Amino acid sequence: MKKKIVLTVLFILPVVVYLFFASGVNNFGRLPILSQNISDISEMDTNVQLKNKITILGFMGKDIGVMQGNAFNLNQKIYKRFGEFNDFQIVMVVPKGTESQVAELKKELGKLSDVDKWHFAFGPEEEILTFFESLQSNFILDDNLANPNVFIIDKDLNLRGRNDDEEEGIKYGFDTSSVAELNNKMVDDVKIILAEYRLALKKNNADRSK
Repeated sequence: MKKKIVLTVLFILPVVVYLFFASGVNNFGRLPILSQNISDISEMDTNVQLKNKITILGFMGKDIGVMQGNAFNLNQKIYKRFGEFNDFQIVMVVPKGTESQVAELKKELGKLSDVDKWHFAFGPEEEILTFFESLQSNFILDDNLANPNVFIIDKDLNLRGRNDDEEEGIKYGFDTSSVAELNNKMVDDVKIILAEYRLALKKNNADRSK
């Protein structure tokens, strides 16, 4: 009898664990498109572009020091986990004149990980506001042109998020001041969009080989 129980546990437990984690990633579905035709940041700063990249997009504002903790949270929970994937990047929009603050932040981030895929787009205040409005989200920028939420932008300049979030309903962005939100929600959603593109790539490669 004991042997049967042990064998049953050994067989069923891995299946249960698999199903648990599978259901935790939004049932492996596509991450909903919430806004389309986002402006490409390259229109404001030619050194950075969103097109053909999977981007985590944020707005750090004029006082980088105030948002430094948010950047560290994002780096530890998201960037260090997904930064090695091709075409993945983090882009932070900041006003012109903050170059020295950004250099200091990158120096501090560099002590924790590489910063090759951390990019900063500089622009005039008016253009930053216009670009932010193109996201068509339910957030606003504060007086410093900052917001603690970051957004997932796909390769075709669509804002991805949740349309059935248990707390917010439509969820446009992820609060970088909350480690719990990054761990419990954003990690799953980034997994989904990366899996989506990997599956599409495999399908394209399979079709070409026929």
